Amino acid sequence: MAFTFKQFHIDDLNCGMPVSTDGVILGAWAPLSQAQQILDIGAGSGLLSLMAAQRSLGRITAVELEEKAAAACLSNMAQSPWADRLSVIHCDIQDFCQQTQYHRFFDHIICNPPYFEHGPQANDSHRAMARHTNTLGFAPLLDAIIQCLSPQGYASLILPSQSMPRFKACLTSSKLHLTEEVLVKSVENKVASRVLLLLSKNRQSDYRESELTIRGMDGLYTKHMIELTRDFYLKL
Repeated sequence: MAFTFKQFHIDDLNCGMPVSTDGVILGAWAPLSQAQQILDIGAGSGLLSLMAAQRSLGRITAVELEEKAAAACLSNMAQSPWADRLSVIHCDIQDFCQQTQYHRFFDHIICNPPYFEHGPQANDSHRAMARHTNTLGFAPLLDAIIQCLSPQGYASLILPSQSMPRFKACLTSSKLHLTEEVLVKSVENKVASRVLLLLSKNRQSDYRESELTIRGMDGLYTKHMIELTRDFYLKL
């Protein structure tokens, strides 16, 4: 289906994972404004790449394995106001990382990764690829980030809360450190169902943890959510 934001349009018809609140929150939250070279791992329809282009003056490289999603991403980029700063590469992230010109090249990496390691998979193979870790587990993802991230760079991700124990176990075995964690609640009286993560190669003493609530008990967006996403959603 098509989704129109304030400054760009997304057609995600052929993508395994459609535009989601998760993606919008991640793209609006990630500290991208000063980034010069941004990598979008598993770009899908290009949502995060386009949000990054709107929020920064950097060049964005999107990597997408699934052929139809890569084509949709390229089309959405070409129709955006920032086509000259956006590019998409149709390949596996591990193959991308073998290109030495990208080693330690990106000062920000953004990713809404596949996260379900168990359980039933979608009948649609494209959707299954987007949602499950068959093609990109947490450990290979962290290895790719380490390889492509500059020494002073950051990586921003969003994961379901249920995936955090496994992810943190992989993180402990990596050379990356958790700098910031935001617990995301869908409604104010619910437990957090998602977690925003900011990773760095440098162990920092100013680790931060906070919360974001999407909707209040009245069903409306909270003030925090409105402030975060007002530059993107048409009705805010």
